[in-house]
Amino acid sequence: MNLLPKSHKEFSQKEYWDSFFKKRGAKAFEWYGEYPELSTHLHKYIKEQDDILVTGCGNSTLGRDLYDIGYHKITNIDISQVVIRQMLSQTEKERPNLKYLQMDALDMSFNDESFTVVVDKGTLDALMPDSTPETLTKIETYFTEVQRVLKLAGRYICVTLLQEHILQALLDYFPNNNWMFRVVRCFEAENKAIENGENTMPVFVVICTKFKALPRRILEVNFSTGDKMQRFETTEDVMVHVANVQRAAFVCSSIKRTTIQEDEISLDLYKGEISKPRFTVYVVDIKPEASNAQYAAFIVPQGREAEWLFSTKSGRQHLTKVTKTNRLAIVTMHRGHNFGTFEQVQTELNETVCNLAPSSLKNKKIPYLSLGSDVGSRSIKVEGKSDFSGPYVVEDVQIDSNKFRRLFYLSSQLVIQSEAKLKTIKTKKSAKEIVDLTHLTCRHHVYMSVAAHLATRKRQPSSVAVVGLGGGGLCSFLYKFLPKTRITAVDIDPEMLEVATKWFGLVQNERLKVVIQDGVEFLGKMAAAGERWDAVLFDVDSKDSSIGMSCPPQQFLEEEVLDNVAKLVADSGFFVLNLVLRECSLRPAIVDKLRRKFKTVVSYKLAEDLNEVLVCGGEKVDFGDVKKRFGESSSDINAFFKRNQLGSDGNVHVEEFLNNLNIL
Repeated sequence: MNLLPKSHKEFSQKEYWDSFFKKRGAKAFEWYGEYPELSTHLHKYIKEQDDILVTGCGNSTLGRDLYDIGYHKITNIDISQVVIRQMLSQTEKERPNLKYLQMDALDMSFNDESFTVVVDKGTLDALMPDSTPETLTKIETYFTEVQRVLKLAGRYICVTLLQEHILQALLDYFPNNNWMFRVVRCFEAENKAIENGENTMPVFVVICTKFKALPRRILEVNFSTGDKMQRFETTEDVMVHVANVQRAAFVCSSIKRTTIQEDEISLDLYKGEISKPRFTVYVVDIKPEASNAQYAAFIVPQGREAEWLFSTKSGRQHLTKVTKTNRLAIVTMHRGHNFGTFEQVQTELNETVCNLAPSSLKNKKIPYLSLGSDVGSRSIKVEGKSDFSGPYVVEDVQIDSNKFRRLFYLSSQLVIQSEAKLKTIKTKKSAKEIVDLTHLTCRHHVYMSVAAHLATRKRQPSSVAVVGLGGGGLCSFLYKFLPKTRITAVDIDPEMLEVATKWFGLVQNERLKVVIQDGVEFLGKMAAAGERWDAVLFDVDSKDSSIGMSCPPQQFLEEEVLDNVAKLVADSGFFVLNLVLRECSLRPAIVDKLRRKFKTVVSYKLAEDLNEVLVCGGEKVDFGDVKKRFGESSSDINAFFKRNQLGSDGNVHVEEFLNNLNIL
């Protein structure tokens, strides 16, 4: 039986509602919840002594439910004579003072200021299927009638789904006519719908209070389970806030009913009036396995969110598989918040995690997983702003028994720009944390360093240029790793030199210099001056997120720049490029350009990262020579790596690099 309109426009047609109620009979049809779900909000804004008007009452039991608990001055109106007769036959004997009148809410016959409360449960939504000029004229008439029949300080209480055009109409009329505007979310009605297995969208209660005059517009919102209101300055802010809630609810409702097809979605969670997200939740589905758990949540410790396992789609898919869970909600915590204990975070997240569970989940006790028993620790050392990279932060993070220092640009918070391991130096009187300059935490830096060693091994003294300073970790390591090599670092950003010096242990001296200059200009100037370098390393990030290349910036791969690099490394030097592509289709053209500029181009692609290290050589360098030079120097490299406990066994690094080099 078709009880709901075939098109939205039928909602506002009298003929539809007469037909609807004849088909429905005496059974109540409750839009957006019944009295028990709405009572918490209604009781806040309606008093027993109020004169109450219910517009578009239909055959809802709301009017008689309010009457039965002590609200005895209630008038219900509806455009359908059929439903009015039905409701009178059900109530006139037991509730003789409960009024039901057939009346058009757009043309009411009541005197001015007859009521202190107007209750609208779904009527506005039914009257406003669209935002055509005809509909907007009708709605303005309705609002004008509501304003006319309400006394000063009277409340218009509207239960609604707040579609965008409906919210816009409410905000266009009431705040501009000296009404206080407030909107709250009715979680009780939504939860009841979920219990009944129904699809649900957020249900809102709008409360507009009539004043003679207001010194300024009052716009208030509360979409949490508490009572604290959030005040907004503009109607646009209210629109955005409501839209965000609706989108999140739509996602939750959708993924309850279906899988994400071996994919993921993400949601940012906010708390109260704080404008920055508190959590990000990634919901990841994999191909279901009968032996797997159906659903779980994984809380990522603070400071670990930028690691491959948690910051990349492939990493999160891998995590879901190794936890043997068909659906995993992976939760990361944003900096700038206090989180308390693991149990407190679990309690705070529980409602959201439950809302993201598949509807088939039978065990409502959802397991929470993590890397340990606490939420981790994050210590912010400094926050600043660069003219070139924007806001940045340096923070210390504890990972198992080790501590690391990391630099982040806030424009790309899941990308670690620089990282250094910290070590503790103990004296008789105290202990001090310093940066361990012999430890490389970025794996691509290990292989770039190996290539620099090969380029300088038989040339003493030798020289290396590193374009891109960051925290200075690569340059500081090369200073230790290549004791007879002069290292010049180039960076456009003076702020990064200060960060590298103060927070990452960079020390300039006669063998390690930093030049603050645009890298492209520096290369052109050096090439024109006839300079020669044994190796030129590009490790510079791009600020342009639109082209699908994170490293290097596009201009560093232009013809003129590569020509200058080729001149600088001459016939036997190496050009070492850290290439990071989010758009793989860019790679063939880049490789083709490198092959035209250099006789030899070999590649090593890191398994768990987007980084690809490309080693390019001039006329006197061929692939066999590269392999030979790797083999000759592997013992020296291994000895250094082992001596300085560089990650895992140094031999593994060199052998892996050598065996997986691909000629292009």
